[in-house]
Amino acid sequence: MTHRNRGRQDIGEPSPTIARWVRDNSPPRDGSDGAVVGWSRGIMVRTTCGRRRGDEGWLVRVRGLSIPPRAIAVTSIVVIVTFVAALVMFGVDPRGWFGRSGAQRHDPFAGAELYGAPDSLAHKAADAATGPDAEIVRRVAEVPTAIWLTPEESGLDAVEHRAATIAEGAAEENAVAVVVLYGITDRDCAGGHSGGGLEPGDYRTWVERAARGLGHEPRHVAAVVEPDALAMVDECPDPETRFDLLDDARSALDSAGVTTYLDAGHSDWVAVETMADRLRQIGIDEARGFSVNVAAYNGEADEIDYAERLADLLDDGVHYVMDTGRNGAGASGEWCNPPGRALGQRPGAGEGRLDARLWIKPPGESDGTCRGGPPAGTWWNERAAELARQAGW
Repeated sequence: MTHRNRGRQDIGEPSPTIARWVRDNSPPRDGSDGAVVGWSRGIMVRTTCGRRRGDEGWLVRVRGLSIPPRAIAVTSIVVIVTFVAALVMFGVDPRGWFGRSGAQRHDPFAGAELYGAPDSLAHKAADAATGPDAEIVRRVAEVPTAIWLTPEESGLDAVEHRAATIAEGAAEENAVAVVVLYGITDRDCAGGHSGGGLEPGDYRTWVERAARGLGHEPRHVAAVVEPDALAMVDECPDPETRFDLLDDARSALDSAGVTTYLDAGHSDWVAVETMADRLRQIGIDEARGFSVNVAAYNGEADEIDYAERLADLLDDGVHYVMDTGRNGAGASGEWCNPPGRALGQRPGAGEGRLDARLWIKPPGESDGTCRGGPPAGTWWNERAAELARQAGW
């Protein structure tokens, strides 16, 4: 019988994965310390319709034993299937185990200090404060809050440097900075006080640059992606583009190694079943989890109930963070600078699926030009002092 010449140049050496697996799993023979892995020509015997036929082929050689590569491949598949079955048997959703990268399985707040930007609006306003509110405003300003990246303040040419500065500053203090991305197309499409945002192409570039900057020190950063963007998606002119942009933002942050939370609105907005479906559309199974109550006033009990019911509808690996900056007295049914509200619990690590309580919206920032307030996002000393006094500071 004549066989086609299949030289080594046709198939190459065994893959590094196969070689490493064989070395690690083969017992020593003849006093040797390790497996010798390579290719050898041998006879692979098959049975076809009762007849035995020898085919010359390439085998993986291990200390004198020749193993067909297909056998190793089948063994690997069996190991993986067995592992997945074990996860299911113990009540673990394998999608969460395999879907999340290391950055998304990492709880950034466990045992960590929170980073407060030294150049925040709160610090600047507190330093300039005078009169009876000065001391209480300074105390509020000392509490670490999230740092918001917006295209208005950090545009395409500036956002990477700004993000890197934040990440490196947090690393120098061995702390974790909470960063909010807030620049999506048709940002406040529900017609509130925070309109604007970038065109889709510019937004993708902006997010990629922000992620690259945060990636300088990814273990010292946690990102909250686009507050309200999912909750108000039905009110936007192009929902599909919004879903795509949010998925792109999540992917860019994950690629940079940044732990990521996708915003899920709050308990008085969208039904949990609807929000769960929206989160799935933007890759929640590849994020650390979601955020709730950002810039809202809802009480902690209501928000935890909402977040836990939402998490139950998602996979077992999902976690969440909650904004407690202004929820000390619960909500009043009004969202724009409502009177009688109070600071909530100070930021810190949480428990169970709640990774952390955070002050994501800096409490002294205005919701908009209502009740005598300055434009949205502007620090307002009187508001900070009012919230603190209502909380008994």
